[in-house]
Amino acid sequence: MGNEGTRTWIADLGNGRYRNPILYTDYSDPDVIRVGEDYYMVASSFCNAPSVPLLHSKDLVNWKVINYCVDQVPGDRYRTPQHGCGAWAPAIRFHEGVYYVFIPMPDEGIFEVHTTDPYGEWSAPHFLYEGKGWIDPCPFWDEDGKAYMVNAFAKSRIGFKSILQIVEMTPDCQSLIGEGKYVFDGNVNDQETIEGPKLYKRNGYYYIMAPAGGVKTGWQTVLRSKNIWGPYEAKNVLYQGDTPVNGPHQGGWIDTPYGEDWFIHFQDVYAAGRIIHLQPMRWVNDWPIIGEYVEGRDYGTPVLEYDKPKVSKEDRFYPIEAPDASDEFDGVTLGLQWQWNANDCKEWYTMDPEGSSVILHCVPAKPEESISDAPNLLLQKWVLPEFTAETKMTLDQLQPNDFVGMVSMGMTYGAVGVRKSAKGLELVKVLGSQHFSNEKSHPEDTDEVVATLPNLSEIYFRNTVKSLEPKEEFVPREEISFSVSTDGEHYTDLLSFESQAGRWVGVKNGVFAIHEQGDTQDPAGNTAVDYFRIF
Repeated sequence: MGNEGTRTWIADLGNGRYRNPILYTDYSDPDVIRVGEDYYMVASSFCNAPSVPLLHSKDLVNWKVINYCVDQVPGDRYRTPQHGCGAWAPAIRFHEGVYYVFIPMPDEGIFEVHTTDPYGEWSAPHFLYEGKGWIDPCPFWDEDGKAYMVNAFAKSRIGFKSILQIVEMTPDCQSLIGEGKYVFDGNVNDQETIEGPKLYKRNGYYYIMAPAGGVKTGWQTVLRSKNIWGPYEAKNVLYQGDTPVNGPHQGGWIDTPYGEDWFIHFQDVYAAGRIIHLQPMRWVNDWPIIGEYVEGRDYGTPVLEYDKPKVSKEDRFYPIEAPDASDEFDGVTLGLQWQWNANDCKEWYTMDPEGSSVILHCVPAKPEESISDAPNLLLQKWVLPEFTAETKMTLDQLQPNDFVGMVSMGMTYGAVGVRKSAKGLELVKVLGSQHFSNEKSHPEDTDEVVATLPNLSEIYFRNTVKSLEPKEEFVPREEISFSVSTDGEHYTDLLSFESQAGRWVGVKNGVFAIHEQGDTQDPAGNTAVDYFRIF
């Protein structure tokens, strides 16, 4: 289980320098902390489960997923996919021996989880605030022992945006105290769509670091005040400039034990999602400048290559690591790269006791339902701008109306698979797209039988992502294609379409096993997935 023999994105250049992005993976809305010499990062996960990935690094460049903060997205409706809803931009902080993660759900409220061991079990989700529209929370403990939360607002849920609020809370993060106060209005300060605030204190100043101007076209803003309640003055400290790094959006400041300051943020690259960049940061007259520093200029621009953060007083070298991508399914659990399309059930899969596959049980679904709304799609994020994913699946345990195969899930989605029907084994392709109204996905797709297959016991699928020539500057395009093989050597192309990002999220790919159940309660079968390899 891991990256042995697989292609994946490596940002560490091996010579004491790194390239951006540090992760070519959709870890949307990142936040980061340092505890001693260890760095931890969390990211959004929306309706996917397990929820809120937790990554660890020793040098801010090489990262591994080590855990998830939440097993199940709170709420019964997340038993089915709620595309674009669920766990939005989280924040992570460490206070008096406890790790806290604040997670907003735009329709439900803000909940927190905590632990003393980030590798272990996290507390059950506790709602600190219940209600619509509060998003992007970040906790903060002041020197006098008082605790606060800063947050933004989602116009789609509450009717307004571009305003930042601070509210006092109990130091244990269990309840809010009194009413919140709006401390900054971006609508009247040339900071439209300011959001994603992170609250810090340095040299007697309170700082709120927050992106503004929009995900794909904005910049990084920093607010500063001697009083936590304001008034705050604003300065823009990171612009795209003439670089290809559009937006540079939401993230967090981190210092190192060796006197360096850094800023992690995301860049929206459309179908691949929100990939992660690392920028150097310096302080000038108690204002940060993020990115490339030019003498006399009070803002920075993104770096594409730079010296790595120090891991000792003199050394910038650390062993290269990357999040897992390929999976041989040879462990006792699924790899941490995997998430389900909705809250999962333990009955959906079994790890082969011989350690050679994962057995997906065909989960009942209505025949007329879109595959995009199947909760038991087993998915992972893209890890490269171009790649091929290959999988091998068994067919001999399928029952009538079982449908198993490979899927690519975005706003435009596709799948290829084998359905067992009265006619035998049918090779099927699916192509569809989602449109949204009232924050609800309405998918439309076509399901076409390509061929009738002989009595096979196994089949191979490939999903390839290939870059296309951009039509607009800085707007990547990709072709997504599927092919099939009966022997693992000779592949036949079945389906291709242009990529399109999902609702706030990048495209994910993976495998599925569903049972298209009608009025009868006929039994469902299963398929053994031998491997999922990226090359």
